[in-house]
Amino acid sequence: MNTPQICIMATIIAYLCFVIFTGVMIGRRSKKSAEGFYLGGRGMGPLVTAMSAEASDMSSYLLMGIPGLAYLSGVADASWTAIGLAVGTYLNFLLVARRLRRYSVKLDAITIPSFISKRYGEKKPVIMCISALIILIFFVPYVASGLAAIGKLFNSLFGWNYMTAVVIGAVVIISYTSVGGFSAVATMDLIQSIIMTAALAVIVVFGIVQAGGLDAVLDHARSLPGFLSFNQTYIASEQTAGPYGIIQIVSMMAWGLGYFGMPHILVRFMAIRDENELKLSRRIAGVWVVLSMGVAVFIGIVGRAVSAAGRIPALEGSATETVIVQLSNLLSNYGIFPAIVAGCILAGILAATMSTADSQLLAASSAFSENLVQNVFGIKLTQKQTMLTARLTVVVIAVIALFLARDPDSNVFQIVSFAWAGFGAAFGPAMLCALFWKRSNRQGIMAGLVAGGAMIFIWKFLVRPMGGALDIYELLPAFLVALAAIVAVSLATPAPDADVVRAFEEYDK
Repeated sequence: MNTPQICIMATIIAYLCFVIFTGVMIGRRSKKSAEGFYLGGRGMGPLVTAMSAEASDMSSYLLMGIPGLAYLSGVADASWTAIGLAVGTYLNFLLVARRLRRYSVKLDAITIPSFISKRYGEKKPVIMCISALIILIFFVPYVASGLAAIGKLFNSLFGWNYMTAVVIGAVVIISYTSVGGFSAVATMDLIQSIIMTAALAVIVVFGIVQAGGLDAVLDHARSLPGFLSFNQTYIASEQTAGPYGIIQIVSMMAWGLGYFGMPHILVRFMAIRDENELKLSRRIAGVWVVLSMGVAVFIGIVGRAVSAAGRIPALEGSATETVIVQLSNLLSNYGIFPAIVAGCILAGILAATMSTADSQLLAASSAFSENLVQNVFGIKLTQKQTMLTARLTVVVIAVIALFLARDPDSNVFQIVSFAWAGFGAAFGPAMLCALFWKRSNRQGIMAGLVAGGAMIFIWKFLVRPMGGALDIYELLPAFLVALAAIVAVSLATPAPDADVVRAFEEYDK
């Protein structure tokens, strides 16, 4: 191992130790209760709420998926995805955040399944059971994608065994998530979002310099057919431009719909200390998401130019997702201090991964230990037993995710896109109707949850492969099917009970 690699490894190890220490210390001061473990006692400030929501959202695809997509095919795919996500972020804060915070407090709900169940006055927790199962089904592969990103990082950097690296990443995430709960996760998300921002800023400037300047970057991008076009895409294998029509644009922008149904993001709204602070959170989150994703797309463009200049290897297929890793390796060759900076940049990839995986583990843990074990199966637990069950669930889910992450050739962006679609289609329409439509009822919500979750698999594996006009990101058709199911079934069945309607009217004032 050479000097640059030693510096990078030392920096990353120091970062991991800092994460564990900080998370554990925060956890020791946290409120020892279910609400404290899952919502931080509803005491999050506006900055932590905003940056925790965005850091838990921007998983490894921010620093690996989006730059890799832009590197591979140009700006169209990556940019339309980023635009959809930016719009979705803003609308989620604008439309959902305040209502969910207010209503969840009124119903004394600390998880998304419990909120939906209590919103419709369930006597038998059927909705809660369906919701919890959906969370487990889609969160486990989502966590696996993050662990896979960690494995790829250490394997490409140091030649470590892929699975060894995955296990190390899982151990670190489990350590502070299981001990600290939501408070530790949210605070670490804030710290990790700062590291992610610094990593993006440094690497884009360094890449421009290595490519020969901004003009060289743009000149090279213009030389690739369709690379800078929003209605064409670059086909690397044929060195030609392909059409990028309205179907693809709508399909990629549909990513924004996912925000309305992301349990690990929605709980941030439930955890803020004052609903009036959500306006500031919305502004912070909106600015950060636009800047971070814009820079991430541009890094893919810069990386292409650096490859063309012969400074980093030409990347193909899933290897394009390592463009930031390659640029960081190049930076580390300029001396000890640049190598330490490179280590911090690579720690940013870990930050992006861990800030999402920890939130997902916590949400999955709450779905099992709080909703299934206690509410559905009716197993009564003491406060101490509740905390122990929650922590053990974090460990078990992480182990299952480890098993799913065993393939080093898995595509991070594709795994994330599937899980994102699952949550967006299943929970998005249900949450919007629960918060805005008084006439929606229990039967309609159950139909929407099942229809949305099922349509993700149907469209992904049966319909979309037909191609043509049907080659649409599965989130959009599944979202529409779920929404239609809620409306149709709600109108075809009796109106909600008077108590449910009265509770809605009181919260909606």
